[in-house]
Amino acid sequence: MPLPMRSALIISTLLTSTVFAADPKLPGVAAAVLTALDTHEIAGAVTLVITRDQIVHFETHGVADLATQRLMTADTMFNIMSMTKPMTATAVLMLIDERKLNLADPVAKYIPEFAALKTPSGQPANLTLLQILTHVSGLGEAPADAARSARTLADLVPLWLAAPMNYEPGAKWRYCQSGINAAARVVEVVSGLTFDEFLRTRLFVPLGLKHTTHYPSAEQLPLIATPYSKNKTTGQLEVLTAPPPARGTRPPTGNAGLYSSAHDYARFCQMLLNGGALDGKLYLSPAAMTLLSTSQTPADTPTGFFQTDTYGQRGANYGWGIATCILKTPHPGLAAMLSPGTYGHGGAWGTQAWIDPVRGIAYILMVQRTNFPNSDASEVRRAFQQAASDALAKK
Repeated sequence: MPLPMRSALIISTLLTSTVFAADPKLPGVAAAVLTALDTHEIAGAVTLVITRDQIVHFETHGVADLATQRLMTADTMFNIMSMTKPMTATAVLMLIDERKLNLADPVAKYIPEFAALKTPSGQPANLTLLQILTHVSGLGEAPADAARSARTLADLVPLWLAAPMNYEPGAKWRYCQSGINAAARVVEVVSGLTFDEFLRTRLFVPLGLKHTTHYPSAEQLPLIATPYSKNKTTGQLEVLTAPPPARGTRPPTGNAGLYSSAHDYARFCQMLLNGGALDGKLYLSPAAMTLLSTSQTPADTPTGFFQTDTYGQRGANYGWGIATCILKTPHPGLAAMLSPGTYGHGGAWGTQAWIDPVRGIAYILMVQRTNFPNSDASEVRRAFQQAASDALAKK
């Protein structure tokens, strides 16, 4: 007879804790995550907190697959969705450091078709790299059905340009997937490499990231956590059929598409915590780090995902760096434990990574749940961050 979900998840958590008993654990984090397991918010999680020079917390919770009771492990891989964006930003900033790009450059300098793009008022759009990377471009999105036929980033260009622009460039902030993907295409044009190959050779291999890729290998496929959605009627988790793509079947997008593990992404965050360098290798200059980690949007422009009454109309609390979200002013809830200047990005499937440069720590949460009302505002994120922060404050 199969165990009830609560019992199975508790046993899985205990077993995982035994396997990884040598890893540092902050008190209170497991209890916070167990609440999410017990209420069927998630099937499992990996939580990790890192400083500039060490891991201060690593723990696995629950399972990567409910049907088989496969445990979460250090090597479990996740579809990190929009947590891809800071890595895209890093690629762009590397080329800026090499003086091959400038944020003031028109996109049309690298993708000539953009020269014909018109704003809603009929004026030449003249979009810049800065505008597409900070979500103020007004660029339209590729229709989903047509985008599914694309095999390369170049295939997506005519789809972006055929879509009507949403507003005059710079008039407001609106999350824009096509802008980030256009930036990834610019990386390809300038570097002569496909975007996935640029990331692999310039970032992933040097950092030692072994489980981060657009296209999981045959050996990596069994490591991927099963994605779930929560049935709104029954409250149960249901499998989302979303097989990882094979190379050549989907573009190596910059807005989403990467698979990664908690340890891999934590190492990326540790490089950022150290000002763009790690293990004696410089990835980003101080100037590039400033562009990534401080707001580049106008001070009076509300940004971010909390601009509704439901989330307290917090648009003024946030700014946008180069493809990263910047917390300008902490607020109650999931930002209460974070310092001003904390930056990072979440993913639509619940993954989160936030870097607090004042405290010198980064919080990494890996889950696979697709239909949170707002994944950045999930209770799982808030409870994990609060428990970890409270434990660190007592050290």
